[in-house]
Amino acid sequence: MDYENNSWIWEGVNYYPRVFGGLMVTAALLGLSSSYFGGIGVPSLSLPCFWSNLGIFPKKKSGKRRIRVYMDGCFDLMHYGHANALRQAKALGDELVVGLVSDEEIMANKGPPVLSMEERLTLVSGLKWVDEVITDAPYAITEKFLNRLFHEYKIDYVIHGDDPCLLPDGTDAYAAAKKAGRYKQIKRTEGVSSTDIVGRIMTSLRDPKICEDHNGTEVKPQEKNHSKASHISQFLPTSRRIVQFSNGKGPRPNARIVYIDGAFDLFHAGHVEILKRARELGDFLLVGIHSDETVSEHRGNHYPIMHLHERSLSVLACRYVDEVIIGSPWEITKDMITTFDISLVVHGTVAEKSLNCEIDPYEVPKSIGIFRLLESPKNITTATVAHRIMANHEAYVKRNAKKTRSEQRYYEEKKYVSGD
Repeated sequence: MDYENNSWIWEGVNYYPRVFGGLMVTAALLGLSSSYFGGIGVPSLSLPCFWSNLGIFPKKKSGKRRIRVYMDGCFDLMHYGHANALRQAKALGDELVVGLVSDEEIMANKGPPVLSMEERLTLVSGLKWVDEVITDAPYAITEKFLNRLFHEYKIDYVIHGDDPCLLPDGTDAYAAAKKAGRYKQIKRTEGVSSTDIVGRIMTSLRDPKICEDHNGTEVKPQEKNHSKASHISQFLPTSRRIVQFSNGKGPRPNARIVYIDGAFDLFHAGHVEILKRARELGDFLLVGIHSDETVSEHRGNHYPIMHLHERSLSVLACRYVDEVIIGSPWEITKDMITTFDISLVVHGTVAEKSLNCEIDPYEVPKSIGIFRLLESPKNITTATVAHRIMANHEAYVKRNAKKTRSEQRYYEEKKYVSGD
């Protein structure tokens, strides 16, 4: 039985001196009977529990209501910045409800989405910090929708990053939530944005020398690609960030450890689905993430779009993943299987084709009978996502320019108001 503090004892002495004194005498006699007389059939009593049953002292309140927080977004081209925002939002409450903006709302306010609602739902639902998803959320939180959040979904606070979210008319999309006093702000993750990723893809893949083979895989002569320097990631990884994304738990004794590897570039719905399927085959899912050099060697110099630590965080954020190997080898060796106590190695049927096919990376697990080919639930790849952007090149250029202008105008007005 827990109590707020020890002051309840002295309150009892002041207000109920006779009752308190009687209880002390009784306790002494019971203690004497159980020790001196050998405990002849007198049950021991937990005095605080006994006193509380008399209704004399207040109990500590239990069953505290869980705080529910809401965060919305388009979550198009899902990346580790989105994941970190949702991680921060979850830390401000007990349950995180995510609002997913509809395709129509994105088109009206930002331009064409890269991923469909179904794909974005798969990505958001697959994050370890998300408890519930509301589909077709509005881009702007109106008072009507805000009341719906408060009463139907029992939301306590609306969360958003410290970056501007503006409507086409330049007004703040979260003005209603701020006016209601139910708004909390988190820090934006620097170094990445969907706009930035679209820019990387267009810079990397618009080279006319890039073509496709009959498998739909981009093939480019292996000369040095100078354009890669123009989309260097600004992300600076730290051990603290990796720990924040990690489960922090190893496999239990005799656990069935499943291993799957890949580039996991432009983390998409196909990745989430195959990771979910792999996790269902064991107790612990270990994911190998290939280094930038390995990805470039096997896919061409224009890949990866996202760099190693960016890709690692995206995978770690997935609820089906228990641990990752950052910079895993292309070829799975016997020593690696033994070191990590791997029980099963899996690979999806839908994957990017390698430019260098001399070595089968799964030769060893196949030879010892622990390899399984998994049917991929979705027919989507990194190349698929990149091609969607390239096919709508002009629309995304306008979208990026529109967002850049809006943000510049917002910060200029903010600076003017503050008088800096």
